Amino acid sequence: MSDTRDEAMDDEISLLDIAITIKQNIKLLTLTPLAAGVLALGGSFLIPPTFTATTTFLQPQQQQSAAAAMLQGLGALGGLAGAATGLKNPADQYVAFVKSRSVQDALVKRFELQKRYEADLHEDALRALESAARVSAGKDGLIKIEVDDRDPAFAARLANAHIEELSHLLDRLAITEAQQRRVFYEKQLEQTKAKLAVAQAALQGSGINEGALRAEPRMAAEAYASLKAAVTAAQVKLQSLRTYVTEQAPEFKLAQSELAALQAQLGKRPTTTL
Repeated sequence: MSDTRDEAMDDEISLLDIAITIKQNIKLLTLTPLAAGVLALGGSFLIPPTFTATTTFLQPQQQQSAAAAMLQGLGALGGLAGAATGLKNPADQYVAFVKSRSVQDALVKRFELQKRYEADLHEDALRALESAARVSAGKDGLIKIEVDDRDPAFAARLANAHIEELSHLLDRLAITEAQQRRVFYEKQLEQTKAKLAVAQAALQGSGINEGALRAEPRMAAEAYASLKAAVTAAQVKLQSLRTYVTEQAPEFKLAQSELAALQAQLGKRPTTTL
């Protein structure tokens, strides 16, 4: 019984000591947090505010279809390429375009960001722009661009400029692709024209005039093929005669004359030996 009373008295003494300690330090406990709050509030007024401008756009549907068709045509390789580059959907492709070096360089030069961000080097300005601008793509296909800056108007201009520079980049890519296709088709056309000219010259040399080629191209081709076959047959006949007659034999000379006549029709110089 006496032990219980002693424990109760110890508890009362402990609570009393705490109360006395709090009373003695009440000013310190109240004034210190209050002073810290006042300093933090004053400091917040000294820090310039930062504004965030947000712009959202929908990826071009035509470009999206082309990209999807390319990936579909690649089949399994397309899936591997998308996994390797981290492009989970077509919208990620445009996010990569916005973050590309071409677009970022254009923005740094256009808005003189190296001077605005007080960067010593162009690379430092690029890193500052990367920290100030965020580009993300949603599951709905919308691409959002957020830009932080102390000037709200400048933040809005810089955010919208991302879309403008992206449009310029896509135009350059489209023009480059079209130019490559044009050069390819022009080369194919020139090669085809050259082959047609050679074929036409060969047919005309065989005695078939240009009028016949235009009027009956199939008949002209068949006539040329027949003449070519006749020359080959004459050559075979002449080679066969060599095995059992001399070159002075009448049969050999007759076959030789026939071959020379056929070769003359093809526009070639007659030959006397094989």
